[in-house]
Amino acid sequence: MAYTTIDKPSDYFNTVLYTGNNGSNRSITGVGFQPDLVWNKNRSSSANHNLWNGVTGVTERLTSSGTQASEDYSSEFLSFDSDGVTITQNASSLDFNNSSYNYVNWNWLGANGTASNTDGSITSSVSASTDAGFSIVSYTGTGSNATIGHGLGSVPKMLIVKDRNSTENWRIYHASLGNTKEIYLDLTNASVTSSTTWNNTTPTSSVFSVGTVHGTNKSSDTYIAYCFAEKKGYSKFGSYEGNGNADGAFIYTGFSPSFVMLKEIDQTGNWCMSDNKRPGYNPTDMVNANENGAETTDGTNTIDHLSNGFKLRTTGSSSNTNNSTYIYMAFASSPFTTSTGIPTTARWLCSYLLT
Repeated sequence: MAYTTIDKPSDYFNTVLYTGNNGSNRSITGVGFQPDLVWNKNRSSSANHNLWNGVTGVTERLTSSGTQASEDYSSEFLSFDSDGVTITQNASSLDFNNSSYNYVNWNWLGANGTASNTDGSITSSVSASTDAGFSIVSYTGTGSNATIGHGLGSVPKMLIVKDRNSTENWRIYHASLGNTKEIYLDLTNASVTSSTTWNNTTPTSSVFSVGTVHGTNKSSDTYIAYCFAEKKGYSKFGSYEGNGNADGAFIYTGFSPSFVMLKEIDQTGNWCMSDNKRPGYNPTDMVNANENGAETTDGTNTIDHLSNGFKLRTTGSSSNTNNSTYIYMAFASSPFTTSTGIPTTARWLCSYLLT
């Protein structure tokens, strides 16, 4: 039996909460590693989602709640640090450091560096953690069908791609949708069929494919792709059917989730994001990746994070419509079974340690 090689998932993904101060340079610490992708959101008020990555650097910000090209935030986001990030005292907008507002940073580890990748027909620049199944890929479009190296060494189950130069939707590939469909991170739309986004080709262990659509491959435009492969006990990318009941579906992941993002694919609905820090107990609070609203604390679209998966605790249409299909991505706070095959459930561990 194969077990996860990641006994401490927080070495690769971690959520950090903080309160803005609008008064001095801020070191947001407690991540536990130098992040390569930081996804930030104001929890208290309407404000943009902010995404920075270590490949394109601190000078570029993208927002999942909009289609705009990357923006220069070098005067406000200062550095990726060994235990988090530093933002400047001038970062006074509602987005990420307004006084007394609450914020969340979701942090992923890549390679803390980049390498040129020539596996595809387009040469890419890649920061990849093969252990965690996560890579950040920068490439320049050609306008013709092409392949791009992702550096994972295993097949991606999910791709999140954004044109950095032009106003374009965020394109998402998810294995549960297949290679003929796409869905947009910045919209509530259902999935759509497109042969020109992924060129009707499933990613391989070395490359993913793009067609001619401007959202993934406009000639001379630069792109960023966040690529995720599934790792047993650490990450899971799948689908489930809603039941329209407050005692909702249970989705087995094989670990206790620290982060879940889900989306209805056959009807309109938000991209719902939850984690194990907001509010720190079940049911969790939600933020929608596709809009700039504050987090919801009214029980709408909530889920429970359990020891081996998550369970819907709502009749909300964005997460649990009867007979509707949803896709999800999830990362672990602790694996259900360690690399040595030892279960991590509390009752089992107590018995194990006493023998």
